[in-house]
Amino acid sequence: MNPLGGRQRGVVAILVAIGLLGLLAMVGMALDSGHAVLNKSRLQNTVDASALAAAKVLDSTGSEADADTAARDIFDLNAASQPELSQVMSGADLTIQFSNTLNPWAAGTAPANYVRVIADDFTMWTSFTSLVGITETRMAASAVAGPSAPIGMEEGNEACDLAPMLVCADTAAGAENDWGYTGDNVSVLKLAGGDESEVGPGNFHLVQLGGPGANIVRTNLAGAYNQCLDPGENVETQTGVENGPVAQGLNTRFGQYQGGMSQSLYPPDTVTTATSPRLSLADDGTVTFQNGDPVNSINDVGFSFDDYTSRQESGQFDFENGVPQRRVLAVPFVDCSGFNPGQSSLPLVGLGCFFLLQPLQQGGPAGGGNDSNVFAEFIGDCGAGGTPGPDPNPNPTENTGIYKIVLHNDPLSPDS
Repeated sequence: MNPLGGRQRGVVAILVAIGLLGLLAMVGMALDSGHAVLNKSRLQNTVDASALAAAKVLDSTGSEADADTAARDIFDLNAASQPELSQVMSGADLTIQFSNTLNPWAAGTAPANYVRVIADDFTMWTSFTSLVGITETRMAASAVAGPSAPIGMEEGNEACDLAPMLVCADTAAGAENDWGYTGDNVSVLKLAGGDESEVGPGNFHLVQLGGPGANIVRTNLAGAYNQCLDPGENVETQTGVENGPVAQGLNTRFGQYQGGMSQSLYPPDTVTTATSPRLSLADDGTVTFQNGDPVNSINDVGFSFDDYTSRQESGQFDFENGVPQRRVLAVPFVDCSGFNPGQSSLPLVGLGCFFLLQPLQQGGPAGGGNDSNVFAEFIGDCGAGGTPGPDPNPNPTENTGIYKIVLHNDPLSPDS
């Protein structure tokens, strides 16, 4: 009988136990790491929504107190659907900062234009890694929001996001609101064909931005045009219907990619599936539903810009990695009174911001392409406090022009 046998078996048991502990620690680390990444993403999205809500309130009211309250309320609203977050943090735990400038950030300077929301102590439990003494994980996130660079500034021209379409301005003295446009009715930004255009025969409300041709129309409608236009310039019309390129470019904003369009170059909006019922354009120029019922106001369409804004603020996203307000387009207002048949040069008088109500479908009733009309809601504030149209108000950076409330990169948070 070997007296060492029992000892050897005891050593093997110890080694197996140590190995199992190491294996459990490795598995636990993988599980807890994935868990942490998921919750870090949720925390960042919640902080992003809080910063956007606060910046919008600050922009419209000028009140830091109201913006502070908005940030905390939206944080609590979003956290309510995330038990792990709501159990350890609330809006009361946030740090809210205001700055007059974006870069450099100067907390406490006035008047405040930008908001930073900081959540710096999200403590999360661990599972298997507690076996090796790691009982909790702490993470933080922050986000900065405020006005984008306005049209006309040398930097940030991407805020222009001009769409290669036009709307005819009412240039008569005393025209209602912005060049005769209000947010009450559905607007038609581009005609699908077969309809008489006030621009002139051969024109369907497309313009050339950066050059002529269907390919440029396609990429510009996806958001490629990053230049700016100034009132007083002329815009050149793009003749032809171009229904295919229009749909392929514009539908990237709804997460639909055809015609060689790339999601990496042209990301979707965060809200894509919530749209109006399918709209059509009647022979007399009125907007109807496809069953023929008239659309009397924007309230009839079931999903307006106000509904979209509510979804953004509450974090009800179809694409969490999408880009907010991709469905908002800056469209040139032009003076159509002196049009000529075919390709024309028309004076630019201002810019209007429109919210896309639905993606495009090629074809349509009897093959007439009616579903390729571009329907949108006119929004006077472009999702923020800028005023498009004939008399733009100064924005917080003391420049005039259209701007949006957007998220900016925050050095405190690499994921922002």
